[in-house]
Amino acid sequence: MAQGTLRAVWQRLHDLLHQTLLALLAWLALSRAERSRTATPQFNLAAEPVKSITVTKRVPLLHLSPTAPLPQHIAIIMDGNRRWAKRRFMPTALGHAAGAQRVRDIVKACAEIGIPQLSLFAFSTENWKRPEEEISSLMGLFTTYLKKEIRNMNTNGVRLKVLGDTGRFSPALQTLIADAQAQTANNRVITLNICANYGGRWDMLQATKAWQKAHPNEPLDALTEEILAPYLSTADAPEVDLLIRTGGESRVSNFLLWQAAYAELFFCDELWPDFTSQTLKQALSWFATRDRRFGSSAPL
Repeated sequence: MAQGTLRAVWQRLHDLLHQTLLALLAWLALSRAERSRTATPQFNLAAEPVKSITVTKRVPLLHLSPTAPLPQHIAIIMDGNRRWAKRRFMPTALGHAAGAQRVRDIVKACAEIGIPQLSLFAFSTENWKRPEEEISSLMGLFTTYLKKEIRNMNTNGVRLKVLGDTGRFSPALQTLIADAQAQTANNRVITLNICANYGGRWDMLQATKAWQKAHPNEPLDALTEEILAPYLSTADAPEVDLLIRTGGESRVSNFLLWQAAYAELFFCDELWPDFTSQTLKQALSWFATRDRRFGSSAPL
């Protein structure tokens, strides 16, 4: 066997072992964190409803009313993986691995509640500025997730869509993305949009270019919001009703800018690996109290 082939095989085995260890350590860390939470005293089940959009303490799992309005599209900025790892004196890669483990739980919770669309901000167009080692780790986790989760997605009716400029990814990763989307295309319980190498400004720009390419003889004055919308990466999805950001920051960071124009914004202090279905339901309970007017005047 040629030396180059041996080197490639060895590198592949090394990468597989590395990702397996990351996933195992993240699972152990999350399990320990969950045990620690369940050992702490719980709040009174009769606690008052949440009045602030910023979550500073854990509250009991809220039971949503069957008549409560549910968002048709939830978007989440999964912030805090690196800080989660730093607080535990772990490498950054383990924080991202822990965050990847949390994705499965939240997708399952949304499917059970009846949320038809969930968009997760996995990697922004600005994230390429991060250290090369961290980017490599994120790409490795993305690859591992696509390989491991397809069977689980098909079992649970999850349709996967990857939104963003995937042309910058490696050819192997692009092939995995295409295969995963094709294998889950007929699932109907929930659509999971993984936004990777995505930016809201990029989305609007590429949509405009795509419209122009499809209508080369049309003047720019012919372009309207209704005409442009089908060219956005979320063309077949409803607009975002609820945007959640974990990690204590209060900004949207170039995420789904067009689609979230009238979204309700829910910011919580919990870091993404600590975000559970309990806080998700808290956000939904808060959402149900909102008076959504979409620019019209409030009733007198």
